[in-house]
Amino acid sequence: MSTFSNVRVFSTCPPSVTATADAYLHQVQDIASWSEDAGCEGILVTTDNAQVDPWLVSQAIITATRTLCPLVAVQPAYLHPYSVAKTVASLAFLHGRRVYLNMVAGGFALDLAALNDRTPHDQRYERLIEYTTIIRQLLESEGPVTFSGRYYQVQNLKLTPPVPRELLPGILMSGSSEAGRAAALQLGATAVEYPKPAVEYAGAAGATSRGIRIGVIARSSEAEAWSVAHQRFPPDRRGQLTHELAMKVSDSVWHRQLSDLGDTPTGEHNPYWLVPFKNYKALCPYLVGSYSKVAHSLAAYVSCGFRTFVLDVPSDPDELRHIAAAFGAAADSLAA
Repeated sequence: MSTFSNVRVFSTCPPSVTATADAYLHQVQDIASWSEDAGCEGILVTTDNAQVDPWLVSQAIITATRTLCPLVAVQPAYLHPYSVAKTVASLAFLHGRRVYLNMVAGGFALDLAALNDRTPHDQRYERLIEYTTIIRQLLESEGPVTFSGRYYQVQNLKLTPPVPRELLPGILMSGSSEAGRAAALQLGATAVEYPKPAVEYAGAAGATSRGIRIGVIARSSEAEAWSVAHQRFPPDRRGQLTHELAMKVSDSVWHRQLSDLGDTPTGEHNPYWLVPFKNYKALCPYLVGSYSKVAHSLAAYVSCGFRTFVLDVPSDPDELRHIAAAFGAAADSLAA
């Protein structure tokens, strides 16, 4: 998956809410090792009220790998910006490892209500800009930081230990809403979308650094890929009802955008597949098909300016090898 120039691929850590305590740590470390061996830049570690702490999971990932970079989801409601900067600096100091930050405005309405956070959607992105600005100033400044905003104020705040320039974190954030894209542009962050089919982006490359979150099931033939897909993600009425309930309580723009796409026809001519999302088995669309068919979509996304790919949770190391083959075919087609 390193065959593209200037393209980063991240896998995703499994959620802890569906795991058992005695198996979860080993599962996380196994997936991290598979991801590193497959050539991934890093691995997304998600956060919400139901998950274990993403920083502790990231520590476990770092100790189980050599170069893999945790992409840590950061929600302002959980930590002061100084605590985030201090943790980044501590991991750099202790392990010499870079992390990426996935800045989350907060999309689960019930989680926010439980924390008594009633901030409207677009204002959460205004808050996230201030939050991220303080983190970056603390990490990048040699002297103390003073900041006075609507949501956060700090005075003569200095971070130790300092972070080497090569270990400063990359910043990603949701780019599906207008407010999210504007925040990413202002911060110089990578705006990550839950994408529409690649054909709908033709000629639409923007100025902002862009990424997508996507699942991939690729095999040597269409029939084999779709057989694996249907076996892994069969229709689930309970999951469909859970998805419908989540839609009612979420104000996330990406969630509504994907739900409104409807039942996209799939098969040989269209690898874009929403069944895992609509059955609440994945929080992203999937690309399914032969290596060449999936590669065609991946190459189209890259041609439209997407340079960061955040994959769904891999099922096993072989799955990552199949995905790497699809990315390799995409790189070859673009080079040709």
